[in-house]
Amino acid sequence: MQKSIDKRKGRILLFVVGFILLLISMTASVSVGASSITFSEVIQSLLNNGHSKEEMIIRSIRLPRAILGALIGANLAIAGALMQALTRNPLASPQIFGVNAGASLLVVAFIIFFPNIQPSSLVYAAFIGSALGGGIVYTMASIGGNLSPVRLALAGMSIHLFFSSITEGLIYFNEQSTETVLYWLAGSIDGSQWADVTIILPWTLTGIIMAIIFSRSTTIFNLGEDIAKGLGQKIGFIRVVLGSTVVLLAGASVAVAGPIGFIGLMIPHIVRRFVGVDYRYIIPFSALFGAILLVSADVLSRFISYPFESPVGIVTALMGAPFFLYLARKGGKAS
Repeated sequence: MQKSIDKRKGRILLFVVGFILLLISMTASVSVGASSITFSEVIQSLLNNGHSKEEMIIRSIRLPRAILGALIGANLAIAGALMQALTRNPLASPQIFGVNAGASLLVVAFIIFFPNIQPSSLVYAAFIGSALGGGIVYTMASIGGNLSPVRLALAGMSIHLFFSSITEGLIYFNEQSTETVLYWLAGSIDGSQWADVTIILPWTLTGIIMAIIFSRSTTIFNLGEDIAKGLGQKIGFIRVVLGSTVVLLAGASVAVAGPIGFIGLMIPHIVRRFVGVDYRYIIPFSALFGAILLVSADVLSRFISYPFESPVGIVTALMGAPFFLYLARKGGKAS
């Protein structure tokens, strides 16, 4: 009983700390840039409806960027947690398993062949590409009935490289779109507008709600199919729901910001060390710390070539690549 109370207090404390860190990172995101803005000016611009240069920058450029970063970070972290449960592979993430690469391929193809396409329509292209990439990887790894983590990882990296090669080929033969598309492919949220937040918000809310509703089933599914069946879980239905949720969250994120990598790999491992293996806690805490990581990484990206902007995907890759190697060395366990 006492142990259970201590765990609950620990989770509450962790949530409070995480919420404070998120506020700090979002305040830094709104303050840091080519035009330096003080904390008092940030508060004043949020409370007042003035028309000064600083207030216009905050409300029109930096605030939507910070909010979009938080939403995308939450999306990718939850998608990674669900993929690791769905495949029971600790190295799973939307990037490694071809989901991001499939979404990127379809989005780039639509941008090149339909240059006048509306940004909101790119979300559907990303959904199709995400489902295509993840579906092919899962099918290839399932051939022969031996769905092992190693086969999933190999199939995922193969499809990721294959789709990435096609994407690069499309860009090569359409040089007029090269600069914009290459910058987008690095993963970037600078230049974000309220329209981008409007595009991604409904898909984010839908995906998070689905993940929370099925969090208990996800925990049981993660124990193994035989155990899940014994406890009355509908395995096929759960697979479809979890897979659809990953497609919603990862696809919407890629459509708006490009394929930002490694957040879905790192955050679920970090969260599990503090809250355990119950997905009723992994999902919300992954969302919180995924948001913190991406917003903070976006702040750091502004110093790479200051005062010019750099894609946030550069920072997440610098953090994520060593983490992936560390996990591989430890056999998929972060502890």
